[in-house]
Amino acid sequence: MKFKSLQENLRKAIWERIDEGELTGLKLAEQTGFKQAHISNFLNRKRSLSMEGMDRVLNVQHLSVLDLLDPAEVNKRASIPPPSDDEFENIFVVESAVAATQPLVMSMNVREIQKFKRSLLIDRHYNSLQPYRKGELNMYAIYVQGVCKIRYVELAGKSIVLRPHNQTYAVEVLAVDGRESVSECLVGRVCYVGMET
Repeated sequence: MKFKSLQENLRKAIWERIDEGELTGLKLAEQTGFKQAHISNFLNRKRSLSMEGMDRVLNVQHLSVLDLLDPAEVNKRASIPPPSDDEFENIFVVESAVAATQPLVMSMNVREIQKFKRSLLIDRHYNSLQPYRKGELNMYAIYVQGVCKIRYVELAGKSIVLRPHNQTYAVEVLAVDGRESVSECLVGRVCYVGMET
């Protein structure tokens, strides 16, 4: 949302209060310390307010910048998941690049929401190549060359070896690309793999 849109929404909010008889241009001018002509020019789109001016109007009218935001825009960018009140967690299904690189997932990037047991999924805090359980290989979500992949990961010299779970697919060997460590590429340890039928 642009600054001009915020100003326009402030105009609308002030006009609503004037139309409802709660406010007049003269009263607003007195509250803010502006001249009445300045307020009139703002309300009639002949003039804009500075950020400081907007702050003064917001303050005296007990408004917040949040009151000026378009609810659809807020919902589109919201990053708070719907509450879950059972043993299942609501998980956002997003593009792999979003999952691998964005610390917060905005609702505009969510394709769908799936429910999974809380004890499953990707552990984004586990980015070590040390086995999580003795004698078992870890599967990881790894972000390489702009793509997030699910693979078993090993180091071979200065290369990363990516092994798919299905052994009929090819193994990939990638140079580390000057990264300090492979852990910078690891999104997290896979704790759950689901199959659609």
